[in-house]
Amino acid sequence: MERQAKERRVRVLVSYALDPALVEQLEGVDARLELQVLGQEARQLFRGQGRYPSELEAQTARRELQEAMGEAEVLFGFWGPALIEMYPTPDELHRQAPNLRWIQLTSAGVDRAARSGLLESDFMVTSSSGLHATPIGEYVLCLMLMFCKGAPRFVRAQERQEWIRYLPQELYGKTVGVVGLGHIGAEVARLAKAFGCRILATRRSVTARTTDEVADELLPPSDLPYLLAESDFVVLAVPSTPETRQLIGEAELQSMKSTAMLINIARGAVVDEEALVRALKEGSIAGAGLDVFAQEPLPPESELWGLENVIMSPHISGGTEIYNQRAVGIFCENLRRYLAGDPLMNLADAERGY
Repeated sequence: MERQAKERRVRVLVSYALDPALVEQLEGVDARLELQVLGQEARQLFRGQGRYPSELEAQTARRELQEAMGEAEVLFGFWGPALIEMYPTPDELHRQAPNLRWIQLTSAGVDRAARSGLLESDFMVTSSSGLHATPIGEYVLCLMLMFCKGAPRFVRAQERQEWIRYLPQELYGKTVGVVGLGHIGAEVARLAKAFGCRILATRRSVTARTTDEVADELLPPSDLPYLLAESDFVVLAVPSTPETRQLIGEAELQSMKSTAMLINIARGAVVDEEALVRALKEGSIAGAGLDVFAQEPLPPESELWGLENVIMSPHISGGTEIYNQRAVGIFCENLRRYLAGDPLMNLADAERGY
């Protein structure tokens, strides 16, 4: 008992409310943890509503968050507008949260943390990479099937009470080009392959053409023009970094088939949006499925709203009713590693930008 009393306590701050079962799961990781979960008093307001951590955090009082940050060694949450405003630089974060050592994000992307300079600082930043593979994989397959079966056409015809017959297409036999074969890209490839698709994919670490379990052709990033020219569906699944900013521009869109569809579930900045609008209006490509945009929410004046060859959604492709369960599961494993002094999963790298 005396030895346990002298063990170092680790203060863990969760910046948004969790279901009691998930709080118990975190508390059960190790007796050395001192857990503080913000916003629990408002939990009944959103129970069963399927809200994202970023939305739940908005209900947390800023003063409460700031006070709790002053004591925390570990933060579990979303690096969103409130925290960016409160701690615009790593130095300011150090000053107001002198004990903080590690930030575990609920998001798979670390672009907001990168823009705050956290990846170049001495804070450890880890993501929830891998959490979104299943929901986003399903979302991408949904879009591909919608395009093949003409869903935008028959939905609009139903709204107008018009009986319009046409010949749908098959997904079977199509070529799917996955730009970025990470967790999400690999799941998209696996599902598309199950539908009988040919899979081309790029991966940052690949230097020569090869194959793997899910890709018929695994390509280096330099082979992007080949992937674009060959694919019926181009799926963007790369992280947001300076290297991938406007990766798809005028030249890339012109190199795609006129019958091809572009699907973006990465970040809006990966695509030159003005060039995309031109390509869609001129018929350089057949359509686009977009879950992310250069500016979010998408401004009312954007021409994308009115294009009939576009299917769009408000950045929800990674959503799932078990989002928090998966995020907490990743955090629990990393907490065990942190307490044991082992390397953390999904540790962001300043040089790569993710």
